Amino acid sequence: MFLAILSGRNEGLLFGVFAIIIVAFLIVDLGVFNKKNHKISQRSALLQSLFWVAVSIGYGLLIYFIGDGPDVSFEFFSAYVTEKALSVDNIFVILLILRYFNVKEEYYHNILFWGILGAIVLRAIFIFVGAMLIAQFTWILYIFGVFLIYSGVKLFGGDEDMEIEPEKDPLIRMAKRILPMSTNDHGGKFSFKENGKRLFTPLFLVIILIESTDLIFAVDSIPAAFAITRNEFVIYTSNIFAIMGLRAMFFLLANVLDKFWLLAKGLSIVLIFIGIKMLMEWSLVQEGLHWLFGTENVHISIFVSFGVIIGALTLAIFFSLIFPRKPELVEPEKSE
Repeated sequence: MFLAILSGRNEGLLFGVFAIIIVAFLIVDLGVFNKKNHKISQRSALLQSLFWVAVSIGYGLLIYFIGDGPDVSFEFFSAYVTEKALSVDNIFVILLILRYFNVKEEYYHNILFWGILGAIVLRAIFIFVGAMLIAQFTWILYIFGVFLIYSGVKLFGGDEDMEIEPEKDPLIRMAKRILPMSTNDHGGKFSFKENGKRLFTPLFLVIILIESTDLIFAVDSIPAAFAITRNEFVIYTSNIFAIMGLRAMFFLLANVLDKFWLLAKGLSIVLIFIGIKMLMEWSLVQEGLHWLFGTENVHISIFVSFGVIIGALTLAIFFSLIFPRKPELVEPEKSE
């Protein structure tokens, strides 16, 4: 199906390079560099983050030179940057989950590896189901547009404090009812046999919660990607490259997320913008613009979209560092 999506040259080569990169590094990561549980250093996280950014840029350039040219290449970069920015909220929630379950830091890497592997499969299903629905019912795109604007407005004015309640999650409650559970992490394993019986550890529940959380975030990121491009190959590859760098970004940003306090505002502007961009393709909206301003076929190019996305996120990071959030005043405890 992928090969039918790209209309330019060397479609098979682009897909082959993508598959080789993802499969090779998943095997090398788990089988060579991380056979044993260990804590990831800041230096290692920085190098891995830079590596995945470089690989993603290289793949975008590959699309530019041997694929369908600058338009598709910029679609890839726009979707990649948007997904990367949306991943910051995902990182924050994952961190809350790991701390809630008191997971040891040396187990973080293994948990995130399997979480990302599951996300690769689930997002493929999500994207292709979405593409099939859009092909049959074009009006779904406009629902996506309205939803993105709503999400952006809610994010802009929402409360930044976030709490998780795993005990209320239906998947967690079902898993606890169905699966024989152990209270011991058993050296970082997800399950183990004891007296001939298979038991599951709390780390298995962590994986379930992370996967379900990723699906929730995909509800924002996938429609946002469809607002940028209809090319399923570009949507999937940009999403997966962003996800592959998520784990390294987690270790890099986990302790400094509070410094980028305005990033949510910048991201909300991006969501609102791409939601408006999607709605502007609706013939009814085009007719309204023509009636109000006398315009004909208003279209926001992918180059303008890329500039707005990069500009909003860059300014959000810049102003977060220039105007750091003031620490909350803590009232002194009253002496008895």
